[in-house]
Amino acid sequence: DASFCGVPQKRKRFFCIGRQSAQDSFLLPIINKKLSAKPMTMRDYFGNDLCLEHYYRHPRNYSRRAIFSIDEPAPTVRGVNRPVPSGYEKHPGDPVDPKTIRPLTTEERAQVQTFPKDFKWLGTKTDKEQMIGNAVPVGLAEFVGSCILEYEKDLKCEGKRQNRRRTVQSLAENCC
Repeated sequence: DASFCGVPQKRKRFFCIGRQSAQDSFLLPIINKKLSAKPMTMRDYFGNDLCLEHYYRHPRNYSRRAIFSIDEPAPTVRGVNRPVPSGYEKHPGDPVDPKTIRPLTTEERAQVQTFPKDFKWLGTKTDKEQMIGNAVPVGLAEFVGSCILEYEKDLKCEGKRQNRRRTVQSLAENCC
């Protein structure tokens, strides 16, 4: 869940990472150590920069809520960004009246995906929305990468310790 990895979005992703001769789940201890104790909310990430308290995110179907608070992680950013339909009726799970809110802009959605504010998107609005929705959040990729780097660093240090032990052991055997 990306919201426990420094991303203000409840987005679940599966990463399959392998290393020759490594045990299953070899990276899990590092991942678990680095996970946040609480999910990151939109407010945690943006502060008051969004100038809104609630926003619309078009639901996959109208049995789901469509209005979200910035005091929770955003739902998964999808490849479509629609305005509030004129006939949208308030869902029982919606915290406020739909007439008082707006969807996030393309740029805001990219920032929810933790792209830098100055990242340049090329293409039509539809192309941009698709790229943003299909992307792995930058912060999530960074989190996974940092776990891999930490594992490799620990492995390298362990290798050096083993080499020192072998050298000490060899010296001791040759001296006697």
